[in-house]
Amino acid sequence: MSPTMAVLTTENGESQYQNGVKQLYESGISKVPSKYVLPILDRPNTSDQKPNVSNQNLKLPVIDFKELQGPNKAQVLKSLANACEQYGFFQLVNHGIPSDVISSMIDVSKRFFELPFEERAKYMSSDMHAPVRYGTSFNQNKDKVFCWRDFLKLMCHPLPDVLPHWPSSPVDMRKLAATYAQETKYLFLMLMEAIFESLRLVGTTENNTTEEDEMLKEFQDGSQLMVVNCYPPCPQPDLTLGMPPHSDYGFLTLLLQDEVEGLQIQKQDQWVTVEPIPNSFVVNVGDHLEVSLIIIGSVFIWSLKSYVLHALDHI
Repeated sequence: MSPTMAVLTTENGESQYQNGVKQLYESGISKVPSKYVLPILDRPNTSDQKPNVSNQNLKLPVIDFKELQGPNKAQVLKSLANACEQYGFFQLVNHGIPSDVISSMIDVSKRFFELPFEERAKYMSSDMHAPVRYGTSFNQNKDKVFCWRDFLKLMCHPLPDVLPHWPSSPVDMRKLAATYAQETKYLFLMLMEAIFESLRLVGTTENNTTEEDEMLKEFQDGSQLMVVNCYPPCPQPDLTLGMPPHSDYGFLTLLLQDEVEGLQIQKQDQWVTVEPIPNSFVVNVGDHLEVSLIIIGSVFIWSLKSYVLHALDHI
C-alpha cells in the first residue's frame, strides 16, 4: 500500500467513505450514510418544493458538426455563437467520432469500475497532477458532505508520456482510452477553430498569420484531461447529488451523456434538466475560454452562468 493510499483510507477513521460509493453500494447498504446527506436546501428536491428547479426538460441548441463543413456553414457559425453567448452549452451531433470508439470507451470504463476495489485502489492519489487518479466525491480532501460519485481521471497529454501510467487492467483500457482521447482532442481543436471563427477571430483574412491563428496552434500542445464518472445506484437519491453545482475551469468540456436524465444546468437562475440526445456530446464553455475572450477584447463578451449539476434521479 502506497503512503498516499494509506492516508486516504485511514484519515479521520472514514475509510468507508474514502473507499468510494461503488464500495458502499456493493456492501448492500439500504440508507445513504450521513456523510452523503446534503442540507435540506441543497438537496435535489422537486420543483414544487424548490422554486429555482424547473420540472421541464431543456432542449439545448443543437450544432450539427457536419454542417460546419458544408454550404450552411455561415448559418451554423451564427447558431454556435448564439449558443455560447446565451447558454454556455450546446449539444453536438454528427461529430464524426466513430460509434465503436465511443461504445468501446464506455464498455472498458464499466469494466474498470467492476474490478475488485483493491485493483482500483492502486490508482488512488491526492496528487492533483498525477497522470492517473482514482477517487470519490468532488474533492474528497475538502468536501464536508460527500457526493455520490466515483471517478477515474486520466491526464492525456503528452500521450506517450502518460500512457504507461494509466491502468493496465482491463488489459485493453490503455488502447481504447488512448484512441478515444485522440479522437476527442481532434474534435476539440476543430470546435475551437469554429468558435473563434464564429466570433470573427480567425478565418476572416486571406493571410492566416494572425495572433488568433497562433493561439489555435498552441491548443495542440494544451492540456487534456479525461474524467470517467461512475454513479452507482443510490438507495436515497433525493438526499444527495452525484456532483455539486460547479463551473468547468478549462476551455471546453465534451461530455458524453447517457440516457439517464441526471444532468442539469442553470439558465436564468433556474436548474433545468438537459434532455439527452443519443450519440451526441454536451459541450460546455469553460471559465478559461470566457476569460480569454474578455482579455482578447472581442466584441462578444459572454456573461455566462455555465453551472452544472449532476443529480441522481432515475439512476
